Amino acid sequence: MLLNTSIVLENDFVRMEPLSHEHADDLAVAADGLDRAWYTSVPAPSEVAAEIDRRLAWHAEGHMNPWAIRRLETGRVVGMTTYCHIDQPNRHVEIGYTWLALSAQRTAVNTAAKLLLLRHAFDDCDAIAVEFRTHWHNRQSREAIARLGAKQDGVLRNHRLGPDGTLRDTVVFSILPHEWPAVRLGLEERLRRRDPS
Repeated sequence: MLLNTSIVLENDFVRMEPLSHEHADDLAVAADGLDRAWYTSVPAPSEVAAEIDRRLAWHAEGHMNPWAIRRLETGRVVGMTTYCHIDQPNRHVEIGYTWLALSAQRTAVNTAAKLLLLRHAFDDCDAIAVEFRTHWHNRQSREAIARLGAKQDGVLRNHRLGPDGTLRDTVVFSILPHEWPAVRLGLEERLRRRDPS
């Protein structure tokens, strides 16, 4: 299966639905009250429709596969995530552009979503590497990625310019196919215990 194929992914905690404008109202509610630190890119509620348009345009170009994250416990869409920087010929993908409502943070939602995305990448799409990237200053994100079981590959210094002109150092993590079985077991165990992600 191709990494940019739209598909529903589901487990006992979340349903990952191909992103559409039908999710806009729930996503606007989910985005309300989120911390918008200078090193993050979470849309404001009024920006959600434009963000959906942007992600769908990238999907049409083959660079991104976006999902809305529906929390099954409440039935509400509580965030977004994507496969991004898809390199299908090399079976390489990044999981990113992820954000969750405050109500879904420190719950099983992130762990469950990442388990679905990683399982699909490795087991269905035969990925040879799944990457995660985050801003050097986003310590919360760096710690969450490490808890998934990803290994830090390095830091891309002066990697990008931010909207305000600041330079971004990007921390790169990855999971490789031979690491996936242990990562999967760790995520499944966290979900069994329902530990916060």
